[in-house]
Amino acid sequence: MNFFNEYGLSQDLIIMLSIDITIAILLLVLMRYLSGWSIKVNSTNELAERDNFAFGISTAGSIAAMGIVLTGAITGAAGSSYLIEAIGMSAYGIAGLVLIRTGRFIHDKLALNEVDKNAQILDGNVSIALVDASASIATALIIRSVLLWAEGLTIDTLVAVVSVFFISQMLFVLLTRMREYTYRRGNQGDSLQEALGQDSLALAIRHSGYLISLGLTFKAASYFLIYDPKAYAMNLFGWLTFSVVMLIILNLLLALVKRLVLANIEVNTEVEQQHNIGIATVEMAISIAVALLLTSLMV
Repeated sequence: MNFFNEYGLSQDLIIMLSIDITIAILLLVLMRYLSGWSIKVNSTNELAERDNFAFGISTAGSIAAMGIVLTGAITGAAGSSYLIEAIGMSAYGIAGLVLIRTGRFIHDKLALNEVDKNAQILDGNVSIALVDASASIATALIIRSVLLWAEGLTIDTLVAVVSVFFISQMLFVLLTRMREYTYRRGNQGDSLQEALGQDSLALAIRHSGYLISLGLTFKAASYFLIYDPKAYAMNLFGWLTFSVVMLIILNLLLALVKRLVLANIEVNTEVEQQHNIGIATVEMAISIAVALLLTSLMV
């Protein structure tokens, strides 16, 4: 213990950290098995027997999302007792898990409403799985931002998290409709969702970049809004307003940056018609880079 004390690590702190990491590991394991239970399949069979890459990608997205949410709980102050720490970490983790799963359900029913996502993933559709994983990660980034913005473990905190969660899901649907409109206009009325259902990996990579970039830009709102646990309507209106503004700014910047970075390249032709995965990956990288820069500028 002298070694730990030398670096400012008390016995209580070590036990608190052990509690946090133990609960985090258990929740990550639970998320892995939920990926199978939720669609009534054996996850071990899908991953190791059938070698279903699509199921693996979808499961990986859920596990990564769970890890992202948990960082919002772990970075908080230690509880007043071991029991309070365990309850707090478990509550945040379970709430995050429920919201991630709820977000996937909403995304399936409202955003990707023209395809049977679960059936597509079980059939090995990597494109649908990649979009599904990205939506989970984007949702987790938003939940984490709200956890860090709100204070304490109270009903008010839960109300704030759930409220912003539903705003984010609405914007994910809006973003998908915007991308669908753009795709349809440039491809003689063809459906983006139908193309994803046909396993167009290039389109999936590009769309995933948009989803994750939107999740990242949500954090910018927390820099402008002061958390008031009782101001439910003001918190909701504030997040909605800043989120819509950031979505508009993000899309304008992306259009400009992509035009400059990918100059002299017919990007839509390459991605949508020639299914150029390389160009789509560059687009995804640009989307995430611009979102990170935009969020950093707001600090």
